[in-house]
Amino acid sequence: MRPATGGGPSQGGDGVGSTGTRSAAGAADTEDERRNVSDATGALLLGACAAWALITAAARGGRPEGVLLAVLAVTAGFASGRIFGALLPVAAPAAGAVTCLGLAVAAPHATAGSQSLAPLGHTGAVAALLTLSSGAACCGAWAARASAPRLALRVLAAGIAVVAAALGSTTGLVASTGVLLCSLAVGRTRRRAPALAALALVATVVTGATWAISANVLPGGLDTFLEGQLGRHRALLWHDALALARQEPALGAGPGRFGELSPTATQSLLPDGKPHSAPLQQASEQGLIGVALLAAVFCWLLYALWRTWRATPIALTAGAALTVLAVIASVGNALSFTTVTAGAGLLAGIATAHPLNGEGRPGRESEWGGPPQP
Repeated sequence: MRPATGGGPSQGGDGVGSTGTRSAAGAADTEDERRNVSDATGALLLGACAAWALITAAARGGRPEGVLLAVLAVTAGFASGRIFGALLPVAAPAAGAVTCLGLAVAAPHATAGSQSLAPLGHTGAVAALLTLSSGAACCGAWAARASAPRLALRVLAAGIAVVAAALGSTTGLVASTGVLLCSLAVGRTRRRAPALAALALVATVVTGATWAISANVLPGGLDTFLEGQLGRHRALLWHDALALARQEPALGAGPGRFGELSPTATQSLLPDGKPHSAPLQQASEQGLIGVALLAAVFCWLLYALWRTWRATPIALTAGAALTVLAVIASVGNALSFTTVTAGAGLLAGIATAHPLNGEGRPGRESEWGGPPQP
C-alpha cells in the first residue's frame, strides 16, 4: 500500500496546525493593537491632565506644580512597572510591596497612635501605601508558579495587615485586609469584566456619597452619623470646596488655591491647603473638566486591566487595590503624596506588563487553565 500523500496537521502550510497557528498569531496581533490603543489613550489622558492644570493656572492663577508632579509620578511609575513587570514578573511586585511597606512605616506621623476610620493628612498616605503594598504582594503571589514564593508573598500580604494594626492605621488595616481577601476570592474567576465593573461602581458610590455629604442632601440622621465619622473639620472643608466649585464650575479657582480661598482652611491651626478629597479638590480648583479627567484616568486604568494578557487574578487584584486607593483618595489626601501616585502607577504597570515568558499569550496555557478571559 502506498502511504498517504495528503497534507496533515504537521505537514504543509495549509494544514490544520498551520491554520491554528495563523489564528493564534492573528489574535495576538489584534490584541497588541488594542493594547497600543489603550496605551495611547492613557498617554493622551495624562497629557490632558497636565495641560488642563496649566490652562486653569493661566486663567485663574495658582500653582500647577503639584498636579504636574502627580502626572509625572503616575507616568514614571506605570512605565517602570511595565518594564520590570515584563522582566521580573514575580520579583518586581515583591520588591514593590516591600518598598511601599517601608515607606508607610517611615512616613511622618505613621506611629502617632490610633487613627480615625477616614484618613486625614499623612494618615491617608500611610493607608494608601499599605493598600498598594498588599496589592503588589498579592499580584506577585498569583504570578509565582512555585508554591514556596507564592506562600511567602501571601504571608507578606497578611503581615502588611499586622503592620497596619501596629501602626494604629485602622484604614490601612481594613484596606490591606480587604485587598488580600479580594485577591483570594478571585482565584477561580474567569470573566473579569463584571468584577471590574463592580469595582468602578464602588468608587462611583463612594464619590457620590462624598458629594452628597458636602451638599447636605443626605437624611439628617445619616448625615450626622457620617460627619461624626469623618470629623467636623473635614466636613467643613468639603462644604468650602463645593462652594468654590459652584462659583467657578468650568475652570475652578485655580490649582493650589483652595487653601487661600477656603475660610475653614485659613482658620485652621495647621492648614495644609487641601480639602482632603481628590474629586472635590479637582472640582474646586480645576472645575468639572478636572473631575472628568480624574475619573477618565481611573476608568482607563480599569480598562487596561481588562485588556491585559496577564492572568485574571492578577488583573482583578490590582483593580481591587486601585479601587481601594480611589476610595481613600475620595475621603482623604492620599493623592497629594508623590510616593502614592508613583506606587499606583507602578502597580498598574506591573499588572498590565507583557512578561517575556509569554504568560497569557494565545496558544499558551497559563497556570489557571488557559488565557485569561476578558
